[in-house]
Amino acid sequence: MRRIRANAILILTVAWILGTFYYLWQDSKPSSSTSSGSQLKNHGQKSSSGRLEERTLPLIVTHAPKLEQQAQLLGQFDEKAFLSSKQLKAGEDPYREHAFNLQESDRLGSERAIRDTRHYRCASMTFDPDLPPTSIIITFHNEARSTLLRTIKSVLMRSPPHLIQEIILVDDFSSDRLIRSRVRGASAASASILTFLDSHCEVNADWLQPMIQRVKEDHTRVVSPIIDVISLDNFAYLAASADLRGGFDWSLHFKWEQIPIEQKMARNDPTQPIRTPVIAGGIFVMDKSWFNHLGQYDTHMDIWGGENFELSFRVWMCGGSLEILPCSRVGHVFRKRHPYDFPEGNALTYIKNTRRAAEVWMDEYKQYYYAARPSAQGKAFGSIADRLSLRRKLNCNSFRWYLENVYPELKIPEQEAAYSLLKQGGLCLESHGTDSLGLAECKTTPNIPASQKWTLIEPQIRQHDLCLAITAFTAGSKVRLEPCNIKESRQPHAQGQRRANLQPMAHCDIFSITCTRNILWQVSVRGFDSGFLVTAAVAGYESLDLRRGSQAAPLQPVRSHFGLVSEADLIVAEARELTEGSSLS
Repeated sequence: MRRIRANAILILTVAWILGTFYYLWQDSKPSSSTSSGSQLKNHGQKSSSGRLEERTLPLIVTHAPKLEQQAQLLGQFDEKAFLSSKQLKAGEDPYREHAFNLQESDRLGSERAIRDTRHYRCASMTFDPDLPPTSIIITFHNEARSTLLRTIKSVLMRSPPHLIQEIILVDDFSSDRLIRSRVRGASAASASILTFLDSHCEVNADWLQPMIQRVKEDHTRVVSPIIDVISLDNFAYLAASADLRGGFDWSLHFKWEQIPIEQKMARNDPTQPIRTPVIAGGIFVMDKSWFNHLGQYDTHMDIWGGENFELSFRVWMCGGSLEILPCSRVGHVFRKRHPYDFPEGNALTYIKNTRRAAEVWMDEYKQYYYAARPSAQGKAFGSIADRLSLRRKLNCNSFRWYLENVYPELKIPEQEAAYSLLKQGGLCLESHGTDSLGLAECKTTPNIPASQKWTLIEPQIRQHDLCLAITAFTAGSKVRLEPCNIKESRQPHAQGQRRANLQPMAHCDIFSITCTRNILWQVSVRGFDSGFLVTAAVAGYESLDLRRGSQAAPLQPVRSHFGLVSEADLIVAEARELTEGSSLS
């Protein structure tokens, strides 16, 4: 009986693959129609104004074939020929076109066994027998045939057949790109539940049932699996941690972060859902009526990037919730670069999209977005009138509600820190990229760039999630930025109120960038009346106090046990406190 069932599944799998890819096979043939050729040629070209024009192309929806059609389809489709027509040629860089090792992907073929990475308790979970089927929507842009085919085959091999109503492939033809292509796919879907997948994934055992179960129980839930890692080099399938959720900083940069300790302690079962402030956005399940009710996607966003924030804010603030389900696992190829071009550039596109999200959903807190991403100011982002109207129509909560009820761990900058300039004469320390430092002309308020703003957060000196650190406790070691780690002794600490004595934190001179003196620096942030006191160790010899009062206090050299040096040798930490309601934009 098991053998008969296995054969039936195999036949259905191959048949669905044939139908799904038949149009791709046909597309590789030259068209004899002049009008059709013209349509494809002109699609996605820039207009006279320089903007990409919208074109409407047929959407291919492949349903499960009838049993009598399966044998015929089996004889028509040549999988080996389909894959070999786009395989890597001798001498070609396997990473060039797709930003992953195409040679290794092609070598693996269209199906393979992967390790079940779920917690062992997941195998004993039960689900309703009447779970509704789903439409699986996969958008792709010049995807490698082997990865796309492996994505679809993994779905067919590891999903109950009765839960898959259809698989919808949307080739964006270089114009619609991910955001608008997903809307087109969702509009064509006939099932009541939508499942969005990227085109370079492999689903794991019983991945679908937990997500459909949660959405069936509450149609306002949007659920995502734990996203395992598929190596871009050798395509090894690697398990991701089950203790992570989606988060972000004020620049709207997505990050994976540990579940808060309170939430972790409240979870007495490792199979329980994880509440998440945001989802990564590539893989999730959502009720179709809820998707439409909430306004689908912001289709004025371009290509890719930022749409996950807009959707996540909208779901939470307008009556829904976001969850990550530990018993659902999907592997994903995470690439180090985008394998496609952004017409306006990657950075500008991301700024446009995230600025639209900030302007519509972040209310007065958008000032912190602009403070963290000053390059966004003045950049065009199009009309948001329709999205603001949608928010009013849905009677959504405020972003303050979101911070208090969904993401209290995202601290408001003015509530946790003072922004400072670290100066040497007329030059200020600034960050270059994600790890290097340098000196540059100091800017004045309100034009201080984010690269020159340093946050004094006990016990570290930070820029967002990066901290000042030395490479080693030896002469000649360099100062750099690295991810903050409160346990890392190489990251100079801002001393607390109870530690009155200034002590060397490292043996370097930050402003020569290499170690040349006995002491690097030390900043102490202590309570002082209604403000704060900032003390900076100066070149290993001197300290300065800056006290905030009713009037700006002048910087005065203060004699220390190191002795007094000339003002030209002083390294000064200037601090200013952000008062409530002050604008950084």
